[in-house]
Amino acid sequence: MAPTPNASAQPGDTPSSYVGLLAANAERRARQRGWSTVRALPPGAIVTMEYLAGRLNLEVRDGVVVRCWAG
Repeated sequence: MAPTPNASAQPGDTPSSYVGLLAANAERRARQRGWSTVRALPPGAIVTMEYLAGRLNLEVRDGVVVRCWAG
């Protein structure tokens, strides 16, 4: 049987700290703090329910982060 891959460590900062930031600044900050995947989504975007450790989701309206969550 193949070994189980190690999950990426998730950065310790709080996703809610990105709300209110300009999307470009939020993405830059997230990558600097160690998030392996950062995705910007429009409001109401349809996304999978798959949880991915190390991923940060940014809901962006008019260039500003209005909601943010891990996974």
